[in-house]
Amino acid sequence: MSENVGRWLRDEIENAILSYEFAPGERLDETVLANRFGVSRTPVREALMQLDAIGLIEIRPRRGAIVIDPGPHRIYEMFEVMAELEGLAGSLAARRLDKASREAITATHGRCEKSAAAGDSDAYYYDNEEFHKAIYAASRSDFLQEQCAQLHRRLRPYRRLQLRVRNRLSTSFSEHCAIVDAIFAGDGDEARRLLRTHVGIQGERFSDLVASMAAR
Repeated sequence: MSENVGRWLRDEIENAILSYEFAPGERLDETVLANRFGVSRTPVREALMQLDAIGLIEIRPRRGAIVIDPGPHRIYEMFEVMAELEGLAGSLAARRLDKASREAITATHGRCEKSAAAGDSDAYYYDNEEFHKAIYAASRSDFLQEQCAQLHRRLRPYRRLQLRVRNRLSTSFSEHCAIVDAIFAGDGDEARRLLRTHVGIQGERFSDLVASMAAR
Protein backbone atom coordinates (compact mmCIF):
# COMPACT_ATOMS: atom_id res chain seq x y z
CA MET A 1 0.00 0.00 0.00
CA SER A 2 1.41 3.38 -1.01
CA GLU A 3 2.16 6.14 1.46
CA ASN A 4 -0.54 8.34 -0.12
CA VAL A 5 -3.20 5.66 0.30
CA GLY A 6 -2.13 5.07 3.89
CA ARG A 7 -2.38 8.79 4.58
CA TRP A 8 -5.79 8.92 2.89
CA LEU A 9 -7.06 6.09 5.08
CA ARG A 10 -5.81 7.75 8.26
CA ASP A 11 -7.36 11.06 7.22
CA GLU A 12 -10.72 9.42 6.48
CA ILE A 13 -10.85 7.80 9.91
CA GLU A 14 -9.81 11.15 11.44
CA ASN A 15 -12.65 12.88 9.62
CA ALA A 16 -15.18 10.37 10.89
CA ILE A 17 -13.96 10.86 14.46
CA LEU A 18 -13.96 14.67 14.27
CA SER A 19 -17.45 14.66 12.76
CA TYR A 20 -18.65 12.38 15.58
CA GLU A 21 -19.66 9.71 13.07
CA PHE A 22 -17.51 7.57 15.35
CA ALA A 23 -18.68 8.64 18.79
CA PRO A 24 -16.49 9.04 21.89
CA GLY A 25 -16.23 5.68 23.63
CA GLU A 26 -17.04 3.74 20.46
CA ARG A 27 -14.91 0.73 19.60
CA LEU A 28 -13.41 0.77 16.10
CA ASP A 29 -13.41 -2.70 14.58
CA GLU A 30 -10.53 -3.37 12.16
CA THR A 31 -12.59 -5.71 9.96
CA VAL A 32 -15.49 -3.27 9.69
CA LEU A 33 -13.13 -0.42 8.78
CA ALA A 34 -11.29 -2.58 6.23
CA ASN A 35 -14.58 -3.44 4.51
CA ARG A 36 -15.78 0.14 4.59
CA PHE A 37 -12.65 1.53 2.95
CA GLY A 38 -11.89 -1.41 0.69
CA VAL A 39 -8.49 -2.24 2.16
CA SER A 40 -6.93 -5.06 4.15
CA ARG A 41 -6.70 -5.02 7.94
CA THR A 42 -2.96 -4.26 7.90
CA PRO A 43 -3.21 -0.60 6.76
CA VAL A 44 -6.21 -0.15 9.06
CA ARG A 45 -4.12 -1.37 11.98
CA GLU A 46 -1.30 1.01 10.99
CA ALA A 47 -3.72 3.95 10.74
CA LEU A 48 -5.19 3.17 14.16
CA MET A 49 -1.70 3.04 15.67
CA GLN A 50 -1.00 6.52 14.26
CA LEU A 51 -4.28 7.84 15.66
CA ASP A 52 -3.47 6.28 19.02
CA ALA A 53 -0.12 8.12 19.00
CA ILE A 54 -1.83 11.50 18.67
CA GLY A 55 -4.57 10.79 21.21
CA LEU A 56 -7.64 10.55 18.98
CA ILE A 57 -8.13 6.93 19.96
CA GLU A 58 -6.76 4.67 22.65
CA ILE A 59 -5.80 1.06 21.95
CA ARG A 60 -6.73 -0.89 25.07
CA PRO A 61 -5.95 -4.52 25.97
CA ARG A 62 -8.84 -6.86 25.11
CA ARG A 63 -11.01 -3.94 23.97
CA GLY A 64 -9.15 -2.70 20.90
CA ALA A 65 -9.31 0.86 19.55
CA ILE A 66 -11.62 3.19 21.48
CA VAL A 67 -12.48 6.73 20.30
CA ILE A 68 -11.30 9.47 22.69
CA ASP A 69 -12.84 12.94 22.91
CA PRO A 70 -10.29 15.36 24.43
CA GLY A 71 -12.90 18.12 24.69
CA PRO A 72 -12.64 21.79 23.65
CA HIS A 73 -10.70 22.87 26.74
CA ARG A 74 -7.97 20.29 26.18
CA ILE A 75 -7.71 21.23 22.50
CA TYR A 76 -7.43 24.91 23.45
CA GLU A 77 -4.65 24.14 25.94
CA MET A 78 -2.68 22.21 23.31
CA PHE A 79 -2.96 25.07 20.81
CA GLU A 80 -1.91 27.52 23.53
CA VAL A 81 1.30 25.57 24.20
CA MET A 82 1.90 25.02 20.47
CA ALA A 83 1.73 28.76 19.86
CA GLU A 84 4.44 29.39 22.46
CA LEU A 85 6.70 26.67 21.08
CA GLU A 86 6.29 27.90 17.51
CA GLY A 87 6.95 31.45 18.61
CA LEU A 88 10.22 30.38 20.23
CA ALA A 89 11.19 28.40 17.12
CA GLY A 90 10.57 31.44 14.93
CA SER A 91 12.57 33.70 17.23
CA LEU A 92 15.55 31.34 17.23
CA ALA A 93 15.27 30.81 13.46
CA ALA A 94 15.50 34.57 12.92
CA ARG A 95 18.68 34.71 15.03
CA ARG A 96 20.33 31.56 13.67
CA LEU A 97 19.23 31.48 10.04
CA ASP A 98 21.78 30.01 7.65
CA LYS A 99 21.73 29.52 3.89
CA ALA A 100 20.33 25.97 3.97
CA SER A 101 17.52 26.93 6.35
CA ARG A 102 16.66 29.98 4.28
CA GLU A 103 16.42 27.83 1.16
CA ALA A 104 14.24 25.24 2.93
CA ILE A 105 11.83 27.89 4.23
CA THR A 106 11.70 29.54 0.79
CA ALA A 107 10.94 26.21 -0.94
CA THR A 108 8.19 25.15 1.46
CA HIS A 109 6.70 28.65 1.41
CA GLY A 110 6.54 28.43 -2.39
CA ARG A 111 4.65 25.13 -2.21
CA CYS A 112 2.18 26.68 0.21
CA GLU A 113 1.61 29.51 -2.25
CA LYS A 114 0.68 27.06 -5.01
CA SER A 115 -1.75 25.00 -2.94
CA ALA A 116 -3.31 28.15 -1.45
CA ALA A 117 -3.81 29.59 -4.94
CA ALA A 118 -5.48 26.31 -5.98
CA GLY A 119 -7.81 26.51 -2.97
CA ASP A 120 -6.85 22.96 -1.99
CA SER A 121 -7.06 22.91 1.81
CA ASP A 122 -5.83 19.33 2.19
CA ALA A 123 -2.79 19.88 -0.05
CA TYR A 124 -2.12 23.18 1.71
CA TYR A 125 -2.25 21.42 5.06
CA TYR A 126 0.59 19.07 4.12
CA ASP A 127 2.60 21.88 2.50
CA ASN A 128 1.97 23.98 5.60
CA GLU A 129 3.26 21.13 7.76
CA GLU A 130 6.54 21.13 5.83
CA PHE A 131 6.77 24.92 6.11
CA HIS A 132 6.51 24.77 9.89
CA LYS A 133 9.00 21.90 10.05
CA ALA A 134 11.47 24.05 8.11
CA ILE A 135 11.13 26.75 10.77
CA TYR A 136 11.63 24.22 13.57
CA ALA A 137 14.81 23.00 11.85
CA ALA A 138 16.00 26.58 11.34
CA SER A 139 15.88 27.12 15.13
CA ARG A 140 18.86 24.71 15.29
CA SER A 141 17.60 23.38 18.60
CA ASP A 142 17.12 19.62 18.39
CA PHE A 143 15.11 19.46 21.60
CA LEU A 144 12.77 22.27 20.57
CA GLN A 145 12.37 20.67 17.14
CA GLU A 146 11.38 17.37 18.78
CA GLN A 147 8.84 19.03 21.08
CA CYS A 148 7.29 21.07 18.26
CA ALA A 149 7.02 18.02 16.02
CA GLN A 150 5.45 15.93 18.77
CA LEU A 151 2.75 18.45 19.63
CA HIS A 152 2.21 19.26 15.95
CA ARG A 153 1.33 15.59 15.42
CA ARG A 154 -1.16 15.71 18.31
CA LEU A 155 -2.87 18.73 16.79
CA ARG A 156 -2.71 17.52 13.17
CA PRO A 157 -6.42 16.67 12.71
CA TYR A 158 -7.59 19.93 14.27
CA ARG A 159 -5.16 22.07 12.26
CA ARG A 160 -6.29 20.35 9.07
CA LEU A 161 -9.95 20.94 9.94
CA GLN A 162 -9.21 24.55 10.88
CA LEU A 163 -7.95 25.25 7.35
CA ARG A 164 -11.41 24.43 5.99
CA VAL A 165 -12.99 27.37 7.80
CA ARG A 166 -14.02 30.01 5.28
CA ASN A 167 -11.19 32.35 4.23
CA ARG A 168 -8.69 30.65 6.56
CA LEU A 169 -6.56 29.37 3.67
CA SER A 170 -5.81 32.79 2.22
CA THR A 171 -5.40 34.30 5.68
CA SER A 172 -2.96 31.56 6.68
CA PHE A 173 -0.78 32.14 3.63
CA SER A 174 -0.77 35.91 4.18
CA GLU A 175 0.43 35.25 7.73
CA HIS A 176 3.14 32.98 6.33
CA CYS A 177 4.40 35.83 4.15
CA ALA A 178 4.80 38.12 7.16
CA ILE A 179 6.49 35.35 9.17
CA VAL A 180 9.01 34.70 6.39
CA ASP A 181 9.77 38.41 6.11
CA ALA A 182 10.41 38.68 9.86
CA ILE A 183 12.65 35.60 9.99
CA PHE A 184 14.65 36.68 6.94
CA ALA A 185 15.02 40.17 8.40
CA GLY A 186 16.47 38.68 11.59
CA ASP A 187 13.65 40.15 13.69
CA GLY A 188 13.21 37.50 16.36
CA ASP A 189 10.65 39.43 18.42
CA GLU A 190 8.39 39.98 15.43
CA ALA A 191 8.77 36.38 14.25
CA ARG A 192 7.77 35.18 17.71
CA ARG A 193 4.74 37.49 17.83
CA LEU A 194 3.56 36.54 14.35
CA LEU A 195 3.89 32.79 14.90
CA ARG A 196 2.09 32.94 18.24
CA THR A 197 -0.80 34.74 16.55
CA HIS A 198 -0.70 32.43 13.53
CA VAL A 199 -0.94 29.24 15.57
CA GLY A 200 -3.12 30.43 18.46
CA ILE A 201 -6.89 29.94 18.23
CA GLN A 202 -8.22 32.51 20.66
CA GLY A 203 -11.65 34.09 20.34
CA GLU A 204 -13.48 33.72 17.05
CA ARG A 205 -10.92 31.30 15.59
CA PHE A 206 -11.52 28.83 18.40
CA SER A 207 -15.29 29.12 18.17
CA ASP A 208 -15.04 28.63 14.39
CA LEU A 209 -13.02 25.46 14.91
CA VAL A 210 -15.47 24.05 17.44
CA ALA A 211 -18.41 24.94 15.18
CA SER A 212 -16.77 23.26 12.17
CA MET A 213 -16.28 20.09 14.23
CA ALA A 214 -19.93 20.07 15.30
CA ALA A 215 -21.18 20.71 11.76
CA ARG A 216 -19.33 17.86 10.09
